[in-house]
Amino acid sequence: MAGSTGRPVAELHRRFERDSALSQLWIDGESLAAPLDGTFLVEDPSTTEPIGRVADASPAEATRAVDAAAAAFEDWSSTPPRTRAEILRRAFDLMIADADYLAYLIMRENGKSLADARGEVTYAAEFFRWFSEEAVRPEGSYATAPTGGVRAVVTHRPAGVAVLVTPWNFPLAMVTRKVAPALAAGCTVVLKPAAETPLSALAIGQILARAGAPAGAFNVIPTVDAPTLVNTMIDDDRVRKLSFTGSTRVGRLLLRRAADRIVNCSMELGGNAPLIVGPGADVETAVEGAMVAKFRNSGQACTAANRFFVHADVADAFLDQFGGRVAALKVGAPLQSDVEIGPLISERAVRGVAQLVEHAVAQGARISAQAPLGGSLNGYFYPPTVLDGVPIEADILEQEIFAPVAPVVRWHEEDDLVQQVNRSEYGLAAYVFSRDLRWSLGLAERLETGMVGINRGLVSDPSSPFGGVKQSGIGREGAREGLREFQETQSCLIDWT
Repeated sequence: MAGSTGRPVAELHRRFERDSALSQLWIDGESLAAPLDGTFLVEDPSTTEPIGRVADASPAEATRAVDAAAAAFEDWSSTPPRTRAEILRRAFDLMIADADYLAYLIMRENGKSLADARGEVTYAAEFFRWFSEEAVRPEGSYATAPTGGVRAVVTHRPAGVAVLVTPWNFPLAMVTRKVAPALAAGCTVVLKPAAETPLSALAIGQILARAGAPAGAFNVIPTVDAPTLVNTMIDDDRVRKLSFTGSTRVGRLLLRRAADRIVNCSMELGGNAPLIVGPGADVETAVEGAMVAKFRNSGQACTAANRFFVHADVADAFLDQFGGRVAALKVGAPLQSDVEIGPLISERAVRGVAQLVEHAVAQGARISAQAPLGGSLNGYFYPPTVLDGVPIEADILEQEIFAPVAPVVRWHEEDDLVQQVNRSEYGLAAYVFSRDLRWSLGLAERLETGMVGINRGLVSDPSSPFGGVKQSGIGREGAREGLREFQETQSCLIDWT
């Protein structure tokens, strides 16, 4: 591997060995040594080998991080929007300048392929640029009350100290998608990253410090005991905002806990995205979109296509092309530049998807295509797989697969299709492929999802609201809505008589 700037892998590795050897917390603008109760190991899922130790924060460190964020809030919230914007813009520039190393970091602790890792760095950095621009566009209103004797001035203020909890599957992008709007709005932040991928989050702490973020504005506390630390912070009277990305099960628990103090919550939870191929669709376009929607990050995305509904008229052609593409995928350790599919995050994840596929086959599905696994792989790998003839009652259609497995159902009638799609408790994303844009938009309006990709395999963009309905969450990230999630509305009524 040589990065886009020409830096060889050996140079990146030496820097990684130096950085990952440091056991850190990032509190009040500085790296802190591990607490007395120790550290935890971070491993490379493509080899199962440990790659570093990170400080395992205790409730005392969580409180210390909230102390720092609370102390910094008054100054940061009153900092001119232009100043906040320039800090975020510098963070964008620093991420792009260091893209090679950040991609290498993702590959080592997350297992992404080189292409996926580079794509994530660019995507993650863009949130700093987008919200640097949004920071200087405060919205408000001035209106005359219907009675005529009152004027109403409406403004938006930062919510306060924000606790952010992020997952392992996008260790940079899930951080910046929350941190950037929080800082742009004037909130101060305590971040609890996933234990599987804390190194990327700690790197963001260094980047923001170099960009000029003041001490205490952004704090990072890795831990393997997430429930204890997050509950400690939710129970703290100074915390006014919680933004969580993760499973629906954990989201429910956090909402219950937050209810005791009426903490403002944003939840980006599970998904079970349908990918729908309409009658007469351009099969080549549908296959290209399906490859992205399903196999980006080895299928480990809440927006990943999870259920494939292909119209009977084009099903054979779709499966022929799609199966050929899947069978040709190169699976392996991400440091090999030609690898397209990396490992899953853990052995438990591999066991879980293997059981799902075995059960689907027992229920009547058949494996119609599968990529080979090399014999020398030692990590948590599962072969990209296509299942045909999946019965509509199959368990695999009801669960978030989070792996490179595509179960295909053939459909005939639109009303039946909509009923099958909407029976899921999730409603995050959907994908529709058709030559008929009017039909696609009409179908999208019938789908109970927060986002729909039409003739494309991506629904994520900093300029577009990201979020779902039903059990997939509350609130939106990205776009103007992402900034509003970290603001409270205040109205001033003025006697005008």
